[in-house]
Amino acid sequence: MDLHAAICRRELSSTELLLHYLGRLDRFNPSINAVVVDRRKLALEEAREADRALESGRAPAPLHGIPMTIKESYDVAGLPTTWGATDLQDNIATRDSVAVQRLRRAGAVIYGKTNVPYLLADIQTYNSVYGTTNNPFCLELSPGGSSGGSAAALAAGLCALESGSDIGGSIRNPAHFCGVFGHKPTWIVLPPRGHAPPNVLSPTDIAVIGPLARSARDLDVAFRVMAGPDEIQARGVVLRLPELTERPSELRIAAWRDDDQAEVSGEVAERVDRVGEALRLMGARVDFEARPEISSEHTHFVYRCLLNATMTARQPESRYRKIEEFVESIPAIDTSRDSQVSRSQIASFRDWGVWNEQRTHIRWAWHRFFQEFDFVVAPIMATAAFPHDHGQMSKRTVNVNGTAQEMYRQIFWAGLASNAYLPATVIPTGTNARGLPIGVQIIGPEYGDLRTIGLARLLEAEGFAFVPPPGYE
Repeated sequence: MDLHAAICRRELSSTELLLHYLGRLDRFNPSINAVVVDRRKLALEEAREADRALESGRAPAPLHGIPMTIKESYDVAGLPTTWGATDLQDNIATRDSVAVQRLRRAGAVIYGKTNVPYLLADIQTYNSVYGTTNNPFCLELSPGGSSGGSAAALAAGLCALESGSDIGGSIRNPAHFCGVFGHKPTWIVLPPRGHAPPNVLSPTDIAVIGPLARSARDLDVAFRVMAGPDEIQARGVVLRLPELTERPSELRIAAWRDDDQAEVSGEVAERVDRVGEALRLMGARVDFEARPEISSEHTHFVYRCLLNATMTARQPESRYRKIEEFVESIPAIDTSRDSQVSRSQIASFRDWGVWNEQRTHIRWAWHRFFQEFDFVVAPIMATAAFPHDHGQMSKRTVNVNGTAQEMYRQIFWAGLASNAYLPATVIPTGTNARGLPIGVQIIGPEYGDLRTIGLARLLEAEGFAFVPPPGYE
C-alpha cells in the first residue's frame, strides 16, 4: 500500500498517520458510529514504537506502522468482545485472536474496534450495546452487516485497513453497500481462533474471517498476513495457494447476472454485464449461460438449512428454547420447503449429516465446473444500500424492480460461495444515479483466493476502484 511505502521511505511517520486517522475519527464517527471501541492511547504508544524501530534500522514488516481497526467480534487483549450482546458486555479478552496476533506481527497498529449486529446475525449493523451504524454514502441507509462497521469505517477514511467475518455475506454485502473491496476466503484458510464467543475453540461451519480494504492490493497484503494453518495444523500443513499467472486472454469467465431464486435489480445485473464486458475487452472468454450442474433451488435449500442450524447453535439457551417452541408448532403434515428450512433451526445430527452430504455433492459439482471455467462473476445483493429497518426479520422487504421482496432471499447470492466453501472477492463498480455504490463478487474454486484477488487487481486497474463518499475525500 502507498502509506506503507511512505512510512518506509520516512516521508510519513506511523504516529503522524495515526493522528490523521484519529482526527477523522473525532470528526466523522459521531454521525456514522462505525468505530465503537477506542484504544488510541495504547495505539499511539505502538505507533511511536514502530517509528523508533524504523529509525533503528529494523526491516519493516508488510504492514509496518499502518493504523487499522478490526471488527468487534475479534478478541483484542484488554478490550471487550460483546458480539453486540448485552450479556457479554463484561467479556474482556485476555489475549489477541490469531488474526490479530498475525496482523500485529506484520506491523499493524490496531486503534479501535468496529460495530456489529447482535451475534453477527443480520445484514444490517445495530445492537443494544453500541447502537446503529450508518452508511457514509447516506446516513439514512444501512452499511450492511455483519461487518457493517468495518466497511463504513473504511469508506469514511477512519482507518487504512479492516478485517471482518462472513457466513451469509457479512464481508461481501457491506463491501458492496459501502463501495470498498472485501474478500471471503476459502473456509479455514484464515484461522478463526479468537473470533468466537467466550471459551469457544472449534471453528464454525461456513463462517470465515477475512480482510476489507480500499484497494485489491491491500486485500492481497492483508490476506497473506492472516493466512496459514493454526498451531495444531502447522505441524504438518503448509499453505501453498495458486496465483493468477495467466494473461486475461487465457481466462474463462462465467457471468451469473440474475436468478429466479433471488431476482436482482436491473442496475445490479447491469454491473455484472459491465464487468463481463470489461473482461471480454481484455481478451477473456465470457459465458453468460454457464452454470455448475446443480439447481439454484437445491443449492439454496441446502445452504439455508446448514446456515440455520449453525446460526441457531449460537443463540443463548433461552432464545433457543423459544425457537424450539416455534418449530414444534409447525404441523407435522406440512412438508413444504419453507417448513423444512424452519425445522432446520433445531436440526438433529442425522439431518445435518444429510445436508452436509448434499453440500459435499455441491462442492464436487463446483470443482468440476472450475475445470472448465476460472471464475464466476455474480451479484452479492439485489440492490444498492437500503434504509435502516429494525423491524421483525421475517417481515423485512426490499424493493427490487418495483416489487417488494423478502430481504433474506438475498442470502442466495452469498450462499453460492459460502455453502461450497468457495473464495469470493467483492469489487466496487462505481455508484448508481443516486450516488450509492454497487459491487459484484468474483467467485473462484476452493483455495483459489489469491486468484480471485488477482482478478480484482486486474479489474481495479481497468477502473473498478474505490471512490470515497462525498464529503469524506
